[in-house]
Amino acid sequence: MRPLADLRRAVKDGLAYVSAQPGVDQAEVFASSNGNHTVRLNYTSSIPSNGVEEPKSLETCGICVRAAFRTGEGLKTGFGIEPTDLSIEGVARALNKARLGAVLDPDFVSLPRPIPGEHIPAGEGRPEGAALGGSNHDPAIMRLGNSRLVEAGWRMMDRGLDAFQSSEELADLAAESGSLPGLGLILGGDAVFLQECMAIASTHMPKVQSDQSTMAMSFATAMVESRAAKGSGWSVGARLADFDGSAAAEAARNAISSVDGVRMPGGKYRVVLGAQPLTEILEWILLPGLNLDMLYAGASPFMGKLGQQVLSPELSIGDLGAQPGLDTSKSITDEGLPAGRTNLIENGVFSGLMSDYYNYRRMLNDPQGREKLGRDPSQAASSFVPRNGFRLGSGSARAFDALPSISPTNLVVQGQTAHSQEDLLRLVGDGIYIGRIWYTYAVNGFNAADFSGTIVGDSYVIKDGRLAAPLRANTLRMNDNALRVFNSILGIGSQQRPTVRWSSEQVTWAPEVAVADFQLEEIAGGDQGGF
Repeated sequence: MRPLADLRRAVKDGLAYVSAQPGVDQAEVFASSNGNHTVRLNYTSSIPSNGVEEPKSLETCGICVRAAFRTGEGLKTGFGIEPTDLSIEGVARALNKARLGAVLDPDFVSLPRPIPGEHIPAGEGRPEGAALGGSNHDPAIMRLGNSRLVEAGWRMMDRGLDAFQSSEELADLAAESGSLPGLGLILGGDAVFLQECMAIASTHMPKVQSDQSTMAMSFATAMVESRAAKGSGWSVGARLADFDGSAAAEAARNAISSVDGVRMPGGKYRVVLGAQPLTEILEWILLPGLNLDMLYAGASPFMGKLGQQVLSPELSIGDLGAQPGLDTSKSITDEGLPAGRTNLIENGVFSGLMSDYYNYRRMLNDPQGREKLGRDPSQAASSFVPRNGFRLGSGSARAFDALPSISPTNLVVQGQTAHSQEDLLRLVGDGIYIGRIWYTYAVNGFNAADFSGTIVGDSYVIKDGRLAAPLRANTLRMNDNALRVFNSILGIGSQQRPTVRWSSEQVTWAPEVAVADFQLEEIAGGDQGGF
């Protein structure tokens, strides 16, 4: 990791150099230094294994130039990168690449400029359980070395194996099969620690701004193979002290609870969506439609409905980009603008969209903007302020080799009325608790909000308002519509769990949600017995 001071110096000197070059009308210089430290778990009771393996670290560093050039055809915009080299020579090479690749863009207005009235908010809307504090990074993660990385992996492995070893239910099954390893115990997963540093300066915002952020994540899957049982667990935090390896123990306990799961027929059910399924459905199906670029392209289920009731009045969703104590809070975006809060859905009303600066200006100038939004863009500009322009890269969300695009940070889901899990189960009565899904994808395009996906674990049959029996994994497929689902809410839980889906660095603070008439289809094969 390069020191933040090096990034700031490179950006300051780089902007001065670029601005002095012929033909440059306006410019932006961005530098980042990032680390992704991962340790992988792989334990199998019946096959020799190392338990903790593949500790690896990926570090990236570099600088980029985004510039608008004066030409006889008008302003052309270009983007160039230079890895590793933060010197003026590196900046010069990045500028040359930007110049060579520059193109005319009729939608381009300018590089980011300050938005009047925008400031970094503080202290509102904190989910229960979130820590307070203004710092967005943990020095302990920034200093993370190989020994601490491997130690974190073993802490996870030990917690998971302890959960298997101490289970009375597994002990009884082991007595039948002859040994605990004979059950085919499997435990796998990852512990991931992210380090991010960035600095930026531009023609319109020449003062160098910088930010640092960290994350500690873990994901685990456990299986009792001989009994077709699978469980999962995860944890998310911004501090090394938050990491305790509990994800592996949770996965093991969930696998044990899923032993000898039952099948259920397809049909419409009252269900409780756990934190992970809610996150998957929101982020894969509905959230793209709350991005300004998707609405601009006509690919949103909320076309022309800004300010209208679109979902259940019980439901509110907001992106809290700078909220102190939340896991992916940032002080500024990767465009140099303040991160902050954007209310997307307020008591079911479509209230706002996430945006970057380019799409913000594009929508303001769009002659079809009123039709797309449902309101005059100039009168509705406060609903799509560019607080979500981040550079999404491989293994890091603040990458020098990527252009800004729209990304959530802390997506917070809340209900008007707080329900305990017991309340939600009672509201369902007889139905299904859906604890984990995968391969969730949009069907018929994002406008339709239709989706499909498979229930793969941590799920149960609900009988008389109680969890009555485990549901066998991979026997039911979801086939429903997200707008219908989120207009059929029976109740929303009071506890919000920070949740990260696979391949994502944004965090959704997700409660459990009970909904009616959820369409499930049986997957053929295996034991056909029901509950």
